[in-house]
Amino acid sequence: NAQMELLLLNLKLLGQLDGQDLTKLLEYCQTIARAVKWDVPINYPLVGRDAFRTATGVHAAAIIKAMAKGDTWLADRIYSGVPAGMIGRSQEICIGFMSGASNVSYWLAQREIPATDELVAEILKAAKAQDHIMTEQEVLAVVERVAGAKR
Repeated sequence: NAQMELLLLNLKLLGQLDGQDLTKLLEYCQTIARAVKWDVPINYPLVGRDAFRTATGVHAAAIIKAMAKGDTWLADRIYSGVPAGMIGRSQEICIGFMSGASNVSYWLAQREIPATDELVAEILKAAKAQDHIMTEQEVLAVVERVAGAKR
């Protein structure tokens, strides 16, 4: 049995579903997974948590530059064989041990947190000490620690 979401995506990429909207595919797959009590693996194609996530500095920098130029089409395709927007997702920039300052600055900007040089350096220092992509709570703990040190 072929996974329906992968079959639909491949048909769309082959031009067999022109005009068909697949942007609710993620929501559909999540609903089905909940209904059958199945946890979608983090690395599952298309609908897994990591499908359109990057913490790698070079990848993130290219995506961020394309977004800054207003070229969402390019940002969605630079390092992705499948455009995230096609299935209702978006590229996600994270912070991890392979991240650069642009990852951190972008992440902070998305949350409307001023990206000072000191804060970016402290978050990168914390990220380099990890063996995983930092959670939002881990990054925010560094933000709070740096803010608390200034008081």
